[in-house]
Amino acid sequence: MRKVALLLIVLLGVAHFATVCRCEDDAAESKGEAADEDSDDDEEDDDEDDTEVKEENGVLVLTNSNFDTFIEGKDTVLVEFYAPWCGHCKQFAPEYEKIAQTLKENDPPIPVAKVDATKANMVASRFDVSGYPTIKILKNGEPVDYDGERTEKAIVARVLEVSQPDWKPPPEATLVLTKDNFDETVDNADIILVEFYAPWCGHCKRLAPEYEKAAQELSQRSPPIPLAKVDATVETELASRFGVTGYPTLKIFRKGKLFEYNGPREKYGIVDFMSEQAGPPSKQIQAAKQVQELLKDGDDAVIVGIFSSEQDAAYEIYIEACNALREDFVFRHSFSSEVAKLLKVSPGQIVIVQPEKFHSKYEPASNKLSVKESTSVSEVQDFFRKHSVPLVGHRKPSNDAKRYAKRPLVVVYYGVDFSFDYRIATQFWRSKVLDVAKDFPEYTFAIADEEDYAEELKSLGLSESGEEVNVGILADGGKKFVMELEEFDSEVLKEFVIAFKKGKLQPIIKSQPVPKNNKGPVKVVVGKTFDEIVMDTQKDVLIEFYAPWCGHCKKLEPDYLALGKKYKSEKNLVIAKMDTTANDVPNDRYKVEGFPTIYFAPSNSKQSPVKFEGGDRTVEGLSKFVEEHATKLQKRDEL
Repeated sequence: MRKVALLLIVLLGVAHFATVCRCEDDAAESKGEAADEDSDDDEEDDDEDDTEVKEENGVLVLTNSNFDTFIEGKDTVLVEFYAPWCGHCKQFAPEYEKIAQTLKENDPPIPVAKVDATKANMVASRFDVSGYPTIKILKNGEPVDYDGERTEKAIVARVLEVSQPDWKPPPEATLVLTKDNFDETVDNADIILVEFYAPWCGHCKRLAPEYEKAAQELSQRSPPIPLAKVDATVETELASRFGVTGYPTLKIFRKGKLFEYNGPREKYGIVDFMSEQAGPPSKQIQAAKQVQELLKDGDDAVIVGIFSSEQDAAYEIYIEACNALREDFVFRHSFSSEVAKLLKVSPGQIVIVQPEKFHSKYEPASNKLSVKESTSVSEVQDFFRKHSVPLVGHRKPSNDAKRYAKRPLVVVYYGVDFSFDYRIATQFWRSKVLDVAKDFPEYTFAIADEEDYAEELKSLGLSESGEEVNVGILADGGKKFVMELEEFDSEVLKEFVIAFKKGKLQPIIKSQPVPKNNKGPVKVVVGKTFDEIVMDTQKDVLIEFYAPWCGHCKKLEPDYLALGKKYKSEKNLVIAKMDTTANDVPNDRYKVEGFPTIYFAPSNSKQSPVKFEGGDRTVEGLSKFVEEHATKLQKRDEL
């Protein structure tokens, strides 16, 4: 009986446990369903949040999702594009909130919004936002840039001005040139800057607002300096006439004469550069002391024209010659008899004197040119170029392109330092170079500081030579020659230069091993095979210069391979590639300044390769480029 009672108690316990478990499961299930419903509600809330416009301290928060719907139909909206980490934005925030409050109380109220440009990147990109904070006033959805003071008073005043019903944006200050008005406009302008652009070009789009702002400011100058633009995709004749191959290309014209523009590409830089360009190309010297200071401490040739007055015909010729070369030299002129006496010249003469540290017994103390009415501008310019470099000058990164571009160039590398403590040592080695340079007037000689040219020394294989003085020759076509390591002396240098002159030296070319099997659709070019493959006058060659780590190059690879397969049957066309991180490009006509760089080398014009400038690096885009420039193509597949 006791056992039966015990069994009943156990059964009752199991039944109760099962009931409890069932209840807990039901509760859990019910709770889970409720959670799912809550989750669905949250998702719906999130969806609503995507388009809902929130407000922070009176400023509306716009995103990629709600921007267009909010702006649509509104006459005027003030928008700030900011970055959360930007110090200027944080500093501006309280002022912006005051602006929001003021414009909210306006009749009618004007919305004030902000956009986190680091998150709403689609909107920021659409409005070409590149700095923070960027403030724009949207008038019927069209942006009006704000460049004034970041104060409540200034911004509110500008917004209220734009919000007026009859307000219209000022006419564009940038002139639009076509073949119909180009020559007349350019020929009559004392100075004008012209931009050749393509509407689809990203760089052109970024330049456009800066260029227009510069045009507006320069139009207020007295006299004004006009800025103009040419759509090169429409005005193809003008683009071709002025050698435009990339976008944007900017050129300066003075009374129709062309000059290259090498200045900045933002508003203030353009304004400053063009203001300087509009001034005279030569600075006047009043006293002999100014010339003495230049000769004592200068680094470059001192060029001075001496004239009787500004009405002197020789002065006019000098100024015109200076105008074309104002980027390459610093010109000076004087009407002072004291300056003329110091330089030992007469009115109507131009003199070039090297700074004291470059004087030597092998070259004249100065070079003079008498300018007559019959003297041409080109004669004066040739005089500048011929005598601007001393027999052995100091080559530096700052003067390299302007003074030492001529080849062959013999460079002697060591610790060059003309400061007081090291001048004797510097001149000791330079004097040994002078002893040789005097016998080879056809070559340019220079000394260079080894630290300034560490990368060049590395490319010459001299970075770890251990020698106090190293020597290299940079020759035509990008070829480089190195003097074998031994103690430096005038005689050793002379023997090296003579060997180069007689063609007895082998150029230094960084190169990967020549591929054993090179029969693929894309030929592999290395330093040692560049001339053999790319410069082969029997074949057209399309060559891609790439870097293995370059993302753009990796993206291009399948299309470039497909291109090679497409033209594999063409016996007179080679599709090639070269890793320029592991190989030298032994020809300076094929300049590589980024990756990938693509050139077409026509069979009949190897020294004038055509650079691929288009953005369409697809099989179709590259095929079009190849077929446009090919000289020996047998078949023309439809694109």
